[in-house]
Amino acid sequence: MTRAAGLDRLSAFLADAGAAYAAERNTDRGPARAATTSALSPYLRRRLVTEAEVVAAAESAFGDGGAEKFVSEVLWRAYFKGHLETHPAAWTDALASAEADHARLLAEPGLRRTYEAAVQGRSGIDGFDDWARELVETGWLHNHARMWFASIWIFTLRLPWALGADFFMRHLLDGDPASNTLSWRWVAGLHTRGKHYVARAENIRRYTEGRFDPAGLDEYPDALDEPMPPREVPLPPADAPPSGEVALLLHLDDLNPESLPLGAATVVRIGGLIAHADRASDRVRSADTEAMADALTRAAAHFKCPAAPVEAGWAGDRPVVTAWAPVGPSAAALPEGCRRVRRAWDEAAWPRSTRGYSRLRSVIPALLGR
Repeated sequence: MTRAAGLDRLSAFLADAGAAYAAERNTDRGPARAATTSALSPYLRRRLVTEAEVVAAAESAFGDGGAEKFVSEVLWRAYFKGHLETHPAAWTDALASAEADHARLLAEPGLRRTYEAAVQGRSGIDGFDDWARELVETGWLHNHARMWFASIWIFTLRLPWALGADFFMRHLLDGDPASNTLSWRWVAGLHTRGKHYVARAENIRRYTEGRFDPAGLDEYPDALDEPMPPREVPLPPADAPPSGEVALLLHLDDLNPESLPLGAATVVRIGGLIAHADRASDRVRSADTEAMADALTRAAAHFKCPAAPVEAGWAGDRPVVTAWAPVGPSAAALPEGCRRVRRAWDEAAWPRSTRGYSRLRSVIPALLGR
């Protein structure tokens, strides 16, 4: 989990699967076969590679038309982050629901048996059980498989959606608070109210190329509902970096310090802050630790100053500057008084992400030009 590995993955994608991405991206051939997607999300989630450089590389390789579908999918990440920044209750409510649902598991034996069978891959549903085991064993699932899994979890097994989102966040190497939470809400019919995603056996057969043929799915469920959707709040403004000597704080949402907009600030000390998701697996924790170690090494070389994990008094009396941490564990762990700077990519996309994705999609050419 390093920037070099992310760049290698990007090069391999552009040289091979990228040309067929639009036609094949929905096909899940399983973990033993080459990915039909870019598999860049673990690196993008930590910004070991940035969305802007990935989009630029794709457009350079395939041209505007050839890269259109891939660019649109990358922009979904920006949309989800911007939407959660302006609807933070979607995250806090999901955390609270997951805690309440875990308590229900202790009190309701029937629910607990269904939940344990689902997460252990013992539900008896073809495909679903394979994806549950694949997720735990590898930390990864194809995006289409994630949608099928979430739909079966919610509508066939009748399990609480927040428990499913929590299960994903514990194990996914690319587990992102915004993408994960809002994707589960979308499948359930909560993100776009009344519009849910339903897993159908024919669709699973087709896009797994016959590997799976599940029986007994509820293919005609009603969407979930909630008394009140998360309220929209104004997008918080970013801070301007101070001039003079600063301490730079790195966190897991942005490990590309070389490209941060730091203005006239002079970085003289660097600290690394790791805040894992609740109940994160050992595999995820190890990936986070490796990614932070890589970023600290690169930052020390780039800024020519000491870089180490955060400890008491690490910044001295210097102002602390950090990349903007979107809603999630990193943002909650930031010390008070940090100057939070925001990248141009986020400044351009997030204000257009407060409602549906179509608003952001309509201005993609202008965003990319900017």
